Amino acid sequence: MTNPIPIKEVNSPDLTCSKCKAACCQLEVMLITDTGVPERFIKRDQWGGETMKRLDDGWCICVDRETKLCTIYENRPWVCRIFEMGSYECSIEFIEA
Repeated sequence: MTNPIPIKEVNSPDLTCSKCKAACCQLEVMLITDTGVPERFIKRDQWGGETMKRLDDGWCICVDRETKLCTIYENRPWVCRIFEMGSYECSIEFIEA
């Protein structure tokens, strides 16, 4: 049986966190577990939902724009912890960046 949905595999040596432009750090990050994210970086909606605050240009407030590294790495959200380098989701963001 053939797959009706084409999936483009990305196996590139360029697909590493150290070579990326932090594409994943421009995504909406919902906080669904407590990992110790400091309160000053959390945005709450009218229903109590929590997300990471973002800058006006869409970047996560915790990304150092010069180094492209997370400034709260040890306390980063669960979603950021499971966003695995080289995964399908990572490759999609890498291609679009």
